[in-house]
Amino acid sequence: MANPTSAQMVEHLRRANQVAQTALTQGHHPFGAILVAPDHSTVLLEQGNVDTLNHAESTLMRHAHAEFEPSFLWGCTLYTTVEPCVMCAGAQYWANVGRLVYGISERQLLRMTGSHAANPTLDVPCRYIFDHGQKAIQVWGPIAAVEAEIVALHEGFWRS
Repeated sequence: MANPTSAQMVEHLRRANQVAQTALTQGHHPFGAILVAPDHSTVLLEQGNVDTLNHAESTLMRHAHAEFEPSFLWGCTLYTTVEPCVMCAGAQYWANVGRLVYGISERQLLRMTGSHAANPTLDVPCRYIFDHGQKAIQVWGPIAAVEAEIVALHEGFWRS
């Protein structure tokens, strides 16, 4: 199973951040996720955050699971602006998506949001979740090349 290049990772994370910007303009939290096919080029699905229970990643995983076969999804990559929380990492695991690339860490998000009532962040790395499963999900992140772009959306949102 070939892996995405660094350039592909940056390109797709920037697209996920555009999805997050759209979610923000629609009045939602600034999180965005996309699912990319095994060719590392074709964007199959996009999803912004909906609410505190329907995160971009978990909602995207439910749609992907309904639309594609598990064997196909294993070759796909989930790109997300922020490291998936416990719920979203679990959704990825159960949907059978074999790769993950995220822009900034959950811990970095926690530093920005603090104890914000709208985002009671669970400080549990997604790698910890995947390491306790039976699937060898590959993970890349955080990706420094897009950090400032992603952080800019969040700093503006959580301060307002």
